[in-house]
Amino acid sequence: MAKDLLLEIGMEEVPARFVRAAMEQLQDKTVKWLTDSRLAYSEVKAYATPRRLAVLVTGLADKQEDVTEDVKGPSRKIAYDENGAWSKPALGFARSQGADPDSLFIREVAGVEYVFATKSSLGVETASLLPEALPSLVTSLTFPKNMRWGDHELRYVRPIRWLVALHGDRVVPFEIAGVASGNVTRGHRFLGKEAVVAEPSSYVEVLRAEHVIVDVGERRKAILTGIESLAEERGWTIGIKDDLLEEVLFLVETPSALAGSFDPSFLDIPQEVLITSMREHQRYFPVFDGEGRLLPHFVTVRNGDRTSIDVVAKGNEKVLRARLSDAKFFYEEDKRLVIADALAKLENIVYHEELGTVADKVRRVRAVADRIAAQLRLEPSAAEDIARTADICKFDLVSQMVYEFPELQGIMGEDYARLAGERETVARAINEHYSPRNAGDKPAASLVGAVVGIADKLDTIAGCFSIGIIPTGSQDPYALRRQAAGIVNTLLAHELEITLDELFRIALSVLAERGLKREASEVTKDMQEFFVLRVKNVLSEQAIRYDVVDAVLGAGAGDVRRTVLRASALQAVTTDEAKADFRPAVEAFNRVCNLAAKADSKQVDANLFADEAEGKLYEAWQEAHGQLVKATVEADLEGALSALSELSGPITTFFDAVMVMAEDEALRRNRLAILSLVADDVKQFADFSKLAG
Repeated sequence: MAKDLLLEIGMEEVPARFVRAAMEQLQDKTVKWLTDSRLAYSEVKAYATPRRLAVLVTGLADKQEDVTEDVKGPSRKIAYDENGAWSKPALGFARSQGADPDSLFIREVAGVEYVFATKSSLGVETASLLPEALPSLVTSLTFPKNMRWGDHELRYVRPIRWLVALHGDRVVPFEIAGVASGNVTRGHRFLGKEAVVAEPSSYVEVLRAEHVIVDVGERRKAILTGIESLAEERGWTIGIKDDLLEEVLFLVETPSALAGSFDPSFLDIPQEVLITSMREHQRYFPVFDGEGRLLPHFVTVRNGDRTSIDVVAKGNEKVLRARLSDAKFFYEEDKRLVIADALAKLENIVYHEELGTVADKVRRVRAVADRIAAQLRLEPSAAEDIARTADICKFDLVSQMVYEFPELQGIMGEDYARLAGERETVARAINEHYSPRNAGDKPAASLVGAVVGIADKLDTIAGCFSIGIIPTGSQDPYALRRQAAGIVNTLLAHELEITLDELFRIALSVLAERGLKREASEVTKDMQEFFVLRVKNVLSEQAIRYDVVDAVLGAGAGDVRRTVLRASALQAVTTDEAKADFRPAVEAFNRVCNLAAKADSKQVDANLFADEAEGKLYEAWQEAHGQLVKATVEADLEGALSALSELSGPITTFFDAVMVMAEDEALRRNRLAILSLVADDVKQFADFSKLAG
């Protein structure tokens, strides 16, 4: 008869950012253990609050499934002795499997005969497995940070205060760090009390009675419902960011949304400052009107019921008033900041001990940005704005506001630059050059912001790579992957006519002026490999098939825009509907490239054509090559692929008519030269051999 299983780990409050991952980890580990243990079940559901992690297994089988399997032993050659009896290796194998030697049998595997034994394993009672399995589940959980308490050896995210372990209505006995398992849980720290869980299925309701909504989805819905009710009641638009909602979700056990207000005079401070102060320091949701303007109100979520909710609101208002007063003071002080003085202070801030100060970085960004602007042949006015933006793009780092709120870098720079009388394009670009700031953010909207942003990110990546700081595995302390992705997305968004290799050359030439720790060629190679993966991610995000991605990247990813267009064009002709029509071209291209590898020259002599098919292919290539070059320059990659496809017929006719590897050396060299010219164009578009059949 199936029973339910409940495991709850009760702790001191766990940091909100750790909870969801820990809950999912507990669920995954439970599922894996059940699978490995051959235990059938109906469902595994995980629960979590700041003070607990729990998992409920419904319909858990009373015993393991019985298993009968055939186990492979030694090969037949060594399984018999000279008398035809089982050898010592065969008998040892039978003994290890608990099998009677007479039950051994021979079976062929991949052309070789082996001895096999049939092994039967009877399932054991689930109840006998749990006392060892459950504590192992608890202690196997990993966290970003752990601690010890008392004289216990266990290192855990927070001290364990209680454990609930129920199989049906029976407690599963074990002990961890001096805490014995039982059937008593704890409710809300202030509103609830201890409560007995009679059986696993009653867990959620038992805690609900003690003012704990343990179901994460239900608690999230309750938070959103409370916030939306306030918005509807008061005609507000409430700014709900997913990351803040996630944090609040794991800060409360019984959510109650409430609203508060602040002095409207604080609205004289830039909106972003107020929003950041509310979100980052107080975990408050900002309130806007229908036009997106910030209102002097906020919404927050209390961990408790609505008793004396107005008193709680007043307390939150008092705390926020102090925060906003600090912000207003910082802002008023920063308004006196002179940009030239701020830039001078950057000379004393170390960016990296091997890469100099922040001021050194700014000078490199300016040099890189100038060279990119020249490469792009931008208008003098744009180049001038780029130069000025690059010169002052980091000046706000020495402001009191950015010191207090680092996430406001660039945002405050825009505001302060505007106050200082800088051109609007420059002020806006100071903010934009940090974009995209995260995976969901957009690249800089203006060309000035885009170029300076690329220069800044490129200098960071090239600088780190030049001193051997290259992301490996999950380690990326300087967020180089995000910055490389930002460069790729910015190049695409603005359709900039500059290749990655040109960018690498510019950045490394600037760095070389103060000396490179590594050879420029080595750094370039590492950066090429690094950026190819970022381009691959972009293609995958655009739903380009894996084989098309591999084929296109096989031809290089230096020109990001054209790489994406090549992938799109190739995907269009390799869909299930179009694949049959394009298959002959793929076969022709692959055959050409295979043979062209044997060529040692690209010089074609028309006087050596011994068959009409040779001249036809050469003429077709000349026509296609011209179209290919023109289409590539115009970024018409569908046209470029179409031009290549026109070669399919002449290639097939060529192979049918002549023997490429002719005995006559002159003929052979000439024919290989034709194929080499064709192959060069084919390989510039894609490595067609990587396409799936």
